[in-house]
Amino acid sequence: MKTTVVTKEYQELHQTIQHLQREWKRQLNPEAVQPNLDKTALQSGIPVAALTHFQIDTTQYIKWVNELAEILSTKNQSLTGKELSLKNLMNEETAQSWMEAAIASNHLYFIEFGEKNHLDEWFSPFIAEMAVRPYLQLLAEKFKNKIDSFVPGAGCPVCGEPVRLAQLEEDGKKVAHCPRCLFYWHLNRLTCSHCGNENHESTRFLTIEEDPASQIQVCEECHGYTKLIDTRQYLEKPEASLLDLTTIHLDFVAQENGYLAAVEKRDLNKTC
Repeated sequence: MKTTVVTKEYQELHQTIQHLQREWKRQLNPEAVQPNLDKTALQSGIPVAALTHFQIDTTQYIKWVNELAEILSTKNQSLTGKELSLKNLMNEETAQSWMEAAIASNHLYFIEFGEKNHLDEWFSPFIAEMAVRPYLQLLAEKFKNKIDSFVPGAGCPVCGEPVRLAQLEEDGKKVAHCPRCLFYWHLNRLTCSHCGNENHESTRFLTIEEDPASQIQVCEECHGYTKLIDTRQYLEKPEASLLDLTTIHLDFVAQENGYLAAVEKRDLNKTC
């Protein structure tokens, strides 16, 4: 049964990075993230991360960045030497900028940084994102079972990542899982997570013949999609970030059919 198009080597790379992120998260001072839970802002679709003060240990962050760069260069010979260039570029000011840009998903910053410093376009944003996730995951952990509302179209309530992955869990409940900060929350089974459309005639499911545990929920109103994985059939449930990666074939199918993982925000005052 074909379940993924991602190579074993690339999965192993991400498993190595996940292991590091778990270790780094354990090293963080619990006070490294100081959130401000503003329920009014949350109900307006503003993620908690946007109102959080991150107490950044730049020395620690630079160490993580360099470790990641070395791992990538070891796995990919074409990157040999890039990790040394990055090590020379990293200082407290750069680390602070990287951290802020990664949290805010400021892609323009990293495009300009890569062009200025002759780095591959994906290299610095990938490393910055992977190194910032332990902070976001610590933030999500603090809000476990504390957020009971969700604004369709606003993304993850903690970090703002677009909702593209959900799982069918016990009793057939639909649970959204953020592959970025690992926060999870319940969703209405048939409601579009992008626009809140509850019309069952304009939401439907695409199935993959070779992958009976997976479906793609699509909405004809906003043309958004969400991957829906029945993990009750899994002997061992993978972490959301790895599940998102290994089901990338579902993203290809959805996008080839004209659906998007992130759609234009509509009525952000509507909650479910």
